[in-house]
Amino acid sequence: MFTVSTQNKSYSVEIAEDNIQVNGKTINWNLEWISDRKIHIIYDNRSIEAELISMDRQTKTVQLKFDNKISNLQLKDRFDILLEQMGMNNMASHTLKEIKAPMPGLILDLKVKAGDEVKKGEVVLILEAMKMENILKSPGDGIVKAVKVSLNQSVEKNQVLIQF
Repeated sequence: MFTVSTQNKSYSVEIAEDNIQVNGKTINWNLEWISDRKIHIIYDNRSIEAELISMDRQTKTVQLKFDNKISNLQLKDRFDILLEQMGMNNMASHTLKEIKAPMPGLILDLKVKAGDEVKKGEVVLILEAMKMENILKSPGDGIVKAVKVSLNQSVEKNQVLIQF
């Protein structure tokens, strides 16, 4: 099960082997792929052409064109729904404050300095632990306020390395 939201409307979708249910109602339609991004749909005696404009897997958003109208869809899978029900759906949206050492080790390389702007997923430093190089990436966007370590410095687990 997953949900699809568009323009303040939300739909519950379940896909079974032989049918699709939207809000508990079985949808009977005929789908035929025209190309890798286009599909022809016959539903309720109407012919509809749909085209995938864009898709962002990270934010789970899809932009589709139906009969020359563009629709933006927000998808939520069963895990997103469960996190939402538990009140944990916005934990990742908190502002980035610091990066801590995930394990004890030695700072091999610093990729940022105070004042640098970093994007989510950007490499900020390399930490050697148990003879392995561990690449630490920024968990979110932010501006580096302070780098609390230096090259070849030994660090302990949970020690603050970078502040934002």
